[in-house]
Amino acid sequence: MSSVIWYLYEFARKSWAEKFAAAKTDPEIMETPSRFRNFPKVHKEYCISCGACTAACPAPMAIKLVRDGDSSDGEGSAYPVINNRGCIRCGFCAEVCPTDPKTLTCGENHLIREEFTIVPVDKMLVIDDYLCIRCKKCMESCKIDGAIVEEDNKIAIDQTKCIACGDCLKTCPVKGAIKGIHIANVEEQKTVINLIVNTLEERIDIEQEKIKDLGPGKVLSIDMPVDELAVKAREIIPDDDLVTDLIEKMTDRLKLRIVTWDKEKCKNCRLCVDECPSGAITYDEEKGVQRNKDKCLRCSICYQTCPFGVAGFYIARFLLDKMDKTALDDYVIHITLKASQLPIRS
Repeated sequence: MSSVIWYLYEFARKSWAEKFAAAKTDPEIMETPSRFRNFPKVHKEYCISCGACTAACPAPMAIKLVRDGDSSDGEGSAYPVINNRGCIRCGFCAEVCPTDPKTLTCGENHLIREEFTIVPVDKMLVIDDYLCIRCKKCMESCKIDGAIVEEDNKIAIDQTKCIACGDCLKTCPVKGAIKGIHIANVEEQKTVINLIVNTLEERIDIEQEKIKDLGPGKVLSIDMPVDELAVKAREIIPDDDLVTDLIEKMTDRLKLRIVTWDKEKCKNCRLCVDECPSGAITYDEEKGVQRNKDKCLRCSICYQTCPFGVAGFYIARFLLDKMDKTALDDYVIHITLKASQLPIRS
């Protein structure tokens, strides 16, 4: 009973009542520190729809990208939406957001390391210096500062900053100058690339007689359907999009040197035998001059050396035609061959 009376007495004290009525929060508690992680705020006008935030979020269903509907004013924009019931306020989404100003803000975290800001992607964009014309349109379209740079008169992509959004790919005026490289299934991709080259060479070999008749300035056109090649490629990589991407890259860049050999013109002078750097051309007393095409480097030395025109030297180029077609099996590779402009040694 005495303890209850004591509590009532303390509660009734005037000094305690005055303190209770005039109670105020400590100013340090009222001011939120910069490192405080609240639920992320979304500034959708800055969003470039890269998906970095969704890739970095460790909480299931805490963040997703949504897209506004298209209107007469233009295409609808995409931006992230935060589900506060799932968000754990870790702030990773804000850390990896590459835009400046940031689309997502929720306080600073001074412990996040730089390597955490690299967004994992299945495709890596690279610039093909052979095809690049240095117009710098890719640099102008890139929304990430420093992702595309110019070094030693060459345009390059910094893979630590690139988010593979594809804006540079859409802007580039030269087909194939910017390529999307799939960073998965690398060994399988190499096998498919070899398959593509070998298949194209086999198709060209069928036309050897027509190629020999090509005169200066003449062009031989060959159309090769992709269906058989696609069947073999799918056995290696069962992904039509990836196979199509590989075929298109190869045909954009590939230039094959073709050497023909007209045995009937050979006089067995053996000039080519001594000049051949790989031993592909030999002499046999019974069979005469022989060429082993498997050892041939296609260096054109025999073509420039032979005074009788036994060796022919041609250039083959390729183009993947997928206009008005939706399936890989319906695509066609256009092959064009013409005589080389290399001089012949006199």
